Amino acid sequence: MQIVVLGSAAGGGFPQWNCHCRMCQSVRNGTSRAEPRTQSSIAVSDDGEHWVVINASPDIRQQINASPQLAKAEGARGSAISAVVVTDAQIDHTTGLLILREGLPLELYCTPEVAEELSSSYPILSMMKHWEGGYQTCTVDIHSQEGWRIPSVPNLEFHPISLSSNAPPFSPYRNRPRPGDNIGLKIVDTRTGATLFYAPGLGAPEDAVLAAMRDADCVMMDGTLWTDDEMIREGLGTSLGSEMGHLSVSGDDGMLALMEDFTKPRKVLIHINNTNPILDPDSPQHQAVLDAGVEIAFDGMTIEI
Repeated sequence: MQIVVLGSAAGGGFPQWNCHCRMCQSVRNGTSRAEPRTQSSIAVSDDGEHWVVINASPDIRQQINASPQLAKAEGARGSAISAVVVTDAQIDHTTGLLILREGLPLELYCTPEVAEELSSSYPILSMMKHWEGGYQTCTVDIHSQEGWRIPSVPNLEFHPISLSSNAPPFSPYRNRPRPGDNIGLKIVDTRTGATLFYAPGLGAPEDAVLAAMRDADCVMMDGTLWTDDEMIREGLGTSLGSEMGHLSVSGDDGMLALMEDFTKPRKVLIHINNTNPILDPDSPQHQAVLDAGVEIAFDGMTIEI
């Protein structure tokens, strides 16, 4: 299985266009070695020729143009993207569905709950029907033990894992999310058994999450905030990370502590907010992540398992 990180930042990217926090300013001014990052998305393939995008960020055009694996095609138009999976209905994971309209029709895989949001509260799917009939939406059952396959990548098996997080701010289910509003993905290469577990938004590690992490050869996990009150302390918001559905990276119950219990998988943090000091390679927080045997995702990062 081949994996490419299209975008590694949280919503807004890094630097965020209207943010003047220390981290964003240091990138704009060139006073730190931190690298810009686009909004969170990955792509997976079983042959390096056909790719499935997982979460279509607002930066998808830029990400495809920066990824030769995805941009190549035969003929005057086309790409190597054969399908899209979205793990939730958040704006930073679905706005790219609008950008991909020139490539429709495309298969889109999501839960019924996410399909409902994308047809009502945020009606992308209804809008896109005006382009070659729109997305061919395939809903997935979070209770299925068998998972599903995508025809273009027949050697990969996708298993949805229900996550404890939050529904989008525009959703009527905000602060009372339903099972299916947020999923992680366990992706298995059926030829080798190699397994990726991808969970860019995680509020609490429940039993199914722990089991998926235990089975994985690579985990790509929520790295949004270093501390729960980070946005409040920076004067950039009024909500705790936990209220938004994100487990902090630091702390006795944080993501690093959680990952410490698992020795098998390659460990990667993704979906990193512009305020998070781990983005600064000279920060003690960045070093603490590396010392824990954990990697920090960057745009263009490639992994093969």
